Amino acid sequence: KELRYIPEADLNILDPVWSTSTIVQVYGHLVFDTLYGFDKDYNVHPQMAESHVVSDDKLQWTIKLRDGLQFHDGQPVLAKDCVASINRWGKRDAMGQKLFTFVQNLDSPAPDTFRIFLREACGFVIEALGKPSSNVPFIMPKRVADTPADKQIDDYTGSGPYVFKRDEYKPGDKAVYLKNTKYVPR
Repeated sequence: KELRYIPEADLNILDPVWSTSTIVQVYGHLVFDTLYGFDKDYNVHPQMAESHVVSDDKLQWTIKLRDGLQFHDGQPVLAKDCVASINRWGKRDAMGQKLFTFVQNLDSPAPDTFRIFLREACGFVIEALGKPSSNVPFIMPKRVADTPADKQIDDYTGSGPYVFKRDEYKPGDKAVYLKNTKYVPR
């Protein structure tokens, strides 16, 4: 099925980490997914994440991904994709930049698990990773997220509920999205 709608502005930028405009955020939420999301009462819940464990000293966050997550090209979503995506987002977004003042490093000890090591405890880790607006920490394939933060992506392979049809895209005129039949919402 296709999703057709008339947006409030022209979609001229296809990198949701690059722009804070509403139309780019909407595009991002259609094409990409996030580790955490907010419910109607603004409580944070796992979305792509299955669970997380915080060490007693609050300096290590271990996040496990849900089984079966896939990018639009059929490749599995792996922890290394999350690490690269968070790193890129953290260079562009004000909240991400603030979070990274606490972050010592990130690693992925297993394909479905990554860790965030903090220099000191930080009370907004999950809220930052689940923020729904400008800029959103969308999860992209590592090859895409490895794009330098000062350059726009040119590969639009997403992890979200709709597949962006780049071949049918006409800036200022037409953007087509197909339902991602592999997407399993939380």
